[in-house]
Amino acid sequence: MTPRRDFIPKLYAPVPEPLEAAVDTALQVLNPYAAGIDIGEAEHWVAVPAHCDSQPVRRFATFSVDLHALATWLLACGITTVAMESTGIYWITLFELLESRGLEVVLIDPRQAKRAPGRPKSDVLDCQWLQRLHTYGLLSGAFRPDEQVCVLRAYLRQRQMLISCAAEHIQHMQKALQQMNLKLTQVVSDITGVTGMAIIKAILAGERDRLQLARLRDPRCKHAESDIAKALEGTWRAEHLFALRQALELYEFYQQQRLACDQQIEAHLHTFADQSDGQPLPKASKTKKPKANAPSFDARTLLYQMSGVDLTAIEGIEASTALVVLSEIGTDMSRWPSVKQFSSWLGLSPQHRISGGRVLSRRVRPGAQRAALALRLAANSLHRSQSAMGAFFRRIKARHGTPKAITATAHKLARLIYSLLKNGSAYVQKEMASYEAQYVERKVKSMAKQAMALGYELVPVSAEA
Repeated sequence: MTPRRDFIPKLYAPVPEPLEAAVDTALQVLNPYAAGIDIGEAEHWVAVPAHCDSQPVRRFATFSVDLHALATWLLACGITTVAMESTGIYWITLFELLESRGLEVVLIDPRQAKRAPGRPKSDVLDCQWLQRLHTYGLLSGAFRPDEQVCVLRAYLRQRQMLISCAAEHIQHMQKALQQMNLKLTQVVSDITGVTGMAIIKAILAGERDRLQLARLRDPRCKHAESDIAKALEGTWRAEHLFALRQALELYEFYQQQRLACDQQIEAHLHTFADQSDGQPLPKASKTKKPKANAPSFDARTLLYQMSGVDLTAIEGIEASTALVVLSEIGTDMSRWPSVKQFSSWLGLSPQHRISGGRVLSRRVRPGAQRAALALRLAANSLHRSQSAMGAFFRRIKARHGTPKAITATAHKLARLIYSLLKNGSAYVQKEMASYEAQYVERKVKSMAKQAMALGYELVPVSAEA
């Protein structure tokens, strides 16, 4: 049963003095003017130190006028730093407002403020718990790039949402074709390609002759006209044709919206300061065919000017991948003092769980980190790459399987990106033969040490023998 509103003030009564004295003797106060905010959709609960106000815990609605009143009250109390949890998207507006008013805002992972055993759980008590932890400096803020990169990140996430919506309508087109027993997906690798779109638009225009439809085949299509004509014999039911038409129109609409989003991204990339020092962009090692949903502008040049380094020189990193990664991490690597902390933040480093001297688990931290996902996709594309990175992927795959090979290669790509952005140096590709030679050399040294430890000597076999 929900408690009455007039009973709520009893829940956030000041903590008894003995408990406060016990905590003060054990912990040092680092932020004497710290506040804690429990974020919600309809209301925010705010707690300040008891010496700052006679009513240290207050409730504020989430309307703009209430948020401004919240910020004004914090400044009147002399608050200098605020801690809040990253609850959904409800924290964004308040976070930006408090930062604009000059307050230091620490956005924390909810796992940091996990309730202590035996502590009651409520919004009122949560804000007090956050305020207490922040007072003693027990909370660490989450990473958030600067404002200019945040804008780029918002555009990229909107673009990814449009691509996901367009993919759903591709499935709707495939479903409508299957319901009419038109096996176009078996003879065309991509129904949104040249051949597939030409045939679908002709069908919706009223063409029913399968031979005429098969003549719309692009010369680069692998299947012959006879195979395509055989696949285009089915039933032409009106309800399925209607579903196919609507799916096609929705797909084309989302493609137009994606192009409009690309224009916004290109315009925003021009606002970044040129970090290339006037150096020309190095030539691409190999000209690749642009993939589906690739940026419709020269993203490689703009990203080179933004970061001062060419991330696409790394094997597996394309312009679209570099765009996603830079929009998530920015170009300032000083946020992570070491490359180990950077890879751990991405969730690509193993988390060792050790008990009693025995390793229980080495799994990486689960999560939907967008930069890490982009690096995993880039690592997966190196399966057939005739490069040192491709050889590394195949070696790890042979020993531990594909999932661990993807993670290990993505971790290696992250370390390279960190080094390039921090040092500003150019990436030098290593040939596969050179990598294999170094691997054999390390293997021979390891075997020689093992043989010496057992009292033997490793002797190479002569060419004559």
